[in-house]
Amino acid sequence: MTEPRLQGSKKFADISIETIAPFIDWVFFFKAWGIPCRVEDVENYCGCEACRQNFLNKYRSMGREKAQEALSLFTDATAMLRRFRRDRLVSIRAKIMFVPARSQDEGIMLLPPGRKEVYLPMLRQQHRGEKSGACVSCADFVSPRSDYVGLFALTVSGGDQLSDRYKWAGDMYNSILVKSLCDRLAEATSEWLHQQVRTTYWGYAPGEAFTPKELMTVPYKGIRPAIGYPSIPDLSLIFRTNGLLHMEEIGIKVTEHGAMRPNASISGLYISHPQSFYFMVGQVGEDQLADYARRSGTTVDELRPWLVNNIKQT
Repeated sequence: MTEPRLQGSKKFADISIETIAPFIDWVFFFKAWGIPCRVEDVENYCGCEACRQNFLNKYRSMGREKAQEALSLFTDATAMLRRFRRDRLVSIRAKIMFVPARSQDEGIMLLPPGRKEVYLPMLRQQHRGEKSGACVSCADFVSPRSDYVGLFALTVSGGDQLSDRYKWAGDMYNSILVKSLCDRLAEATSEWLHQQVRTTYWGYAPGEAFTPKELMTVPYKGIRPAIGYPSIPDLSLIFRTNGLLHMEEIGIKVTEHGAMRPNASISGLYISHPQSFYFMVGQVGEDQLADYARRSGTTVDELRPWLVNNIKQT
């Protein structure tokens, strides 16, 4: 266990797009548009005729028309990013904090000094993972005696309003382009922020020196499971973590349904265990749902809507 260097919390008020742009994973951007492209081919395209012809030749297999579409989309996306920067159309903010914690009753107990403890129930992986050979839970990566867990939230604001302006003007292409770019910026910010946590603010990997491209292969120690994502699918847990994190301080509003506004927002946990890894919980049975409800201090009926996509259909 490494005690975090940062005591309390830290807000990042205005993270520059120049800082975050190198961490964008363009593969997932193109997947959202149904176009299969490799990162290196996209990032090396400078807009000149030689690059254009080289790109088109590489993607003959998917058709010249589809390759032309990919180039056009990437050109429009990078132009929109430049407009984001030039006209300050979006703002990137974040907040992190570290809390003493321990694993308890198949969950994670947060123990903030001078405040009431907060219990986060966890669900266990439903099929034995290839990495571990076991059905793991995020709680497995937190010590039952004494440990720390990080909390984080980040948001890319301004994109929702810009997207709506394009939509109202009848320009659905740019409306969707803005949304997909803001989503990528949020994920890129999550990657950049996690790196800052590992090397500086928690500091359990001070010598880490991976490039943004290398980070896409997840070579580092520790994980950042987001709430509502496959490892922690119960979105209602955001209410428990927000009681400590106070996401409104960086402009995030949590709705009664657990959604975050602006839409391009992410919140979750930092876990430093060197053997921790990402996994998908999968679909749970009614018996596990009942146990999870017991540990959550609620009822099966109250929990069912939050886990509707993770409950086995009988």
